[in-house]
Amino acid sequence: MTIVLGILSAVLLCVVAALVVVVRRLQDEVAAHQGHVEQLEADLAAALRPPPAQNTTERAISRMIRTASKVREHGISGLIQSTIEEMSAWANEEKAEIVHMAAPDGTVTIVFSDIENSTQLNARMGDSTWVRVLEAHDKLLRARIAQYRGQVVKTAGDGFMVAFRDAEAACRASVAIQSDLRRPSDILRRHGKVRVRIGIHTGQVVAKDGDYFGENVALAARVADLASGGEVLCSDAVRDHLEDDAQVQLVDPTDPMELKGLPGEYVVWRVVPPV
Repeated sequence: MTIVLGILSAVLLCVVAALVVVVRRLQDEVAAHQGHVEQLEADLAAALRPPPAQNTTERAISRMIRTASKVREHGISGLIQSTIEEMSAWANEEKAEIVHMAAPDGTVTIVFSDIENSTQLNARMGDSTWVRVLEAHDKLLRARIAQYRGQVVKTAGDGFMVAFRDAEAACRASVAIQSDLRRPSDILRRHGKVRVRIGIHTGQVVAKDGDYFGENVALAARVADLASGGEVLCSDAVRDHLEDDAQVQLVDPTDPMELKGLPGEYVVWRVVPPV
């Protein structure tokens, strides 16, 4: 009997030792996987973070390149005439309010967004639920706008008007908003998809009493009107202000088209994440 107990004890000790080895190995694997996950999260956060602003030298070089391109396209007299016209239009306007949002060339990128079929959604959900949906929608948009250093100019119901210092930040914020809406919060998920239309345009604007006005603001609104739910559209002017290494893609350009109430013809692009 004593011999049998001794054998059983020895077997149990071996089993326990083997289990300890297995547990330690599993703990090491879990720690390794956790480290890998943390690194992936850090890489994702870095990818979503807006690029640092250009320094003075880089901005000067960019302006020189753009100016040289304008001279090549329009000639020096055309460039001078264009500049005089632009400066004259601004001469008597209150521009101090938007100095901090203006790019080095004096432009601002304007973004308009609204919820597609919002009236029908409100009627279907009822006012109480619709208010909660709007709160979730607003929270999502404001988070991305703040991340990319935008400024909410005004809101009206489910619509936003936002100003950005540069075109790429506006495009990246807009693409991120659409990505967030495809994996919505609980309140948005429970009550069906909320599809947002977004339009972007870059140009000089007029500031007065905390609001922005002018032809370029109207153009941004018209571009947004062309968008479908879940889509981000931008004007050709936005394309002109994006660097070659911008972290967005512009695809599917339209044929030149007229926009209601605005002179001339315009090409509109769809903004998508980079490949």
